[in-house]
Parts: sequence; C-alpha cells; structure tokens
Amino acid sequence: MNNLVIFASGGGSNFKTIFFNTLDNTINNSKVNLVVSNNPNCDAVRFAKSKSVDTFIINNKIYPNTKDYDCALTEKLLEYEPNLIVLAGYMKLIPKMITDVFDKKIINIHPGKLPDLGGKGFYGMNVHKAVIDRGLQKTAVTIHYVNEWYDEGMTIHEEIIDVMNDDTPESLSDRVLKYEHQIYSKVINKILNGEDSNEKKSTN
Repeated sequence: MNNLVIFASGGGSNFKTIFFNTLDNTINNSKVNLVVSNNPNCDAVRFAKSKSVDTFIINNKIYPNTKDYDCALTEKLLEYEPNLIVLAGYMKLIPKMITDVFDKKIINIHPGKLPDLGGKGFYGMNVHKAVIDRGLQKTAVTIHYVNEWYDEGMTIHEEIIDVMNDDTPESLSDRVLKYEHQIYSKVINKILNGEDSNEKKSTN
C-alpha cells in the first residue's frame, strides 16, 4: 500500500478529489495517511478529520524558530514514510531540508504555464488574472516536482488549455480547476507505478 501525504492550506478541492480517487482505485493501492497544513481552520483539515485522516499543523506561530520548524516537519514526514508527498493548494515554500530528504518525492500542481506564470505571488486567481491581463490565448495546468524554490522543479506533465475570448479570471479559474481534478490523480497514479514522464498534452 502506497502512503500519501497531502499538504494543503485552503479549501482542499484537489485533496478531496485525490482522497476519493484512492477509494475508487483511480489511484490504485494507495491511501492518504496524513494532511499537513499551516492553517488549522481550513476546509482541507476539517475534511481530513471527518474522514479520520491524521493531520499535522505547522506554522511560524507554533514553530517560530526556523530550525525547529524544519526539524519538526522532517520528523513528522519520516514517521509516515510517504511514497509521495502531494501539494494541493499549499501556500508555503517547502524548506530545503524537506526537499533534500524527499528528493523526487514531492509534487505540486500549478494553475498556469511554467515558468512564464510561476514564482512567488503567482498562485490561484493571481495566475488567471495575469493570463487575462496579458491577452494570452492559452494557459496550462502544470504538475512538477518540488524543490526549495517556488515553481522551479522539473515539469512532469503540462496540460495546455485554451483561453476563450469571453473568459474572465473567474471563469478561467473554474475551468482550469476542473482540469486539475481530472489530471492530478492520473499523474499521481503514474508516478506511484513508475510511469511518470515529461509528457506535454494539448486539449485541442
């Protein structure tokens, strides 16, 4: 059985999809055993508790010392021996200690094309607003390995998505999120089965 650890900060829609896809075998032979969050009051944590999934809250209020923060998180992750750590709407930078210990075992999904629409500040609606403001005709969902910098890890999968003439940041966000829900679990399953590749696909 593959052990999955999810990092989430907000509503947790990708986490919820992943959780249910471990049950319906879209992600086969796998279980979400831990949710890590900086936000104890977020929907992702509430959902995890409702499904009897362990949770671990870590933030600068609980661990104001950087070394203590890094060591506590590393110790907790090692305790759960994850086959894969999945970021699902997690808003904090992953410490270098973690990315070194779990090299090629941490992935993230980004609602835009990288590197053009990535980096600090490019998250959520900010990404979709940039797409519209720049008049781009295409955006993407990008799944990548995580290193100690925002959105700079190696791309695993890029799904190209058309931007419609009448799109707003909100309508684009809704459509991109649907693609995230469709794609993330499939890529997770491929990684766990040793089938990941730097494949780029178009929706056209």
